[in-house]
Amino acid sequence: MFGIGGGELIFILFIVLMLFGSDKVPEMARTMGKAMAQLKHATNDIKNEIQKGAEANGLDQKSLSDLTGGFNAEIEKAKQSLLGDSTNSITNLANDITSEINQAAKSTVADAKESADAINNQAEGPVKRQM
Repeated sequence: MFGIGGGELIFILFIVLMLFGSDKVPEMARTMGKAMAQLKHATNDIKNEIQKGAEANGLDQKSLSDLTGGFNAEIEKAKQSLLGDSTNSITNLANDITSEINQAAKSTVADAKESADAINNQAEGPVKRQM
């Protein structure tokens, strides 16, 4: 109940008993019970008035659920289209980046091979160390 354990509830009751005394606690509990009952009765009255007003204007629970169901269906369609579009664009972007990386790697390997061939062609005989 409200995330309160048994020990905590007993401690709270003990503090209430110490603050208000044993003669006031039952009176406070009765007052709280009456207040909760009045609150429940008032919320039920408000709910009934809203339902009567809706029925008087031609709206019932079924038409309201049909109306909101239509909105929910449209929201789901929009969400799916947005998710589908973003997924496709991300996939296309990843494919483009991958192809650019592959082309850059191929050109770098080709340049390195050409440089190595040029060095080999220039060198005549063994490479000498300079001191």
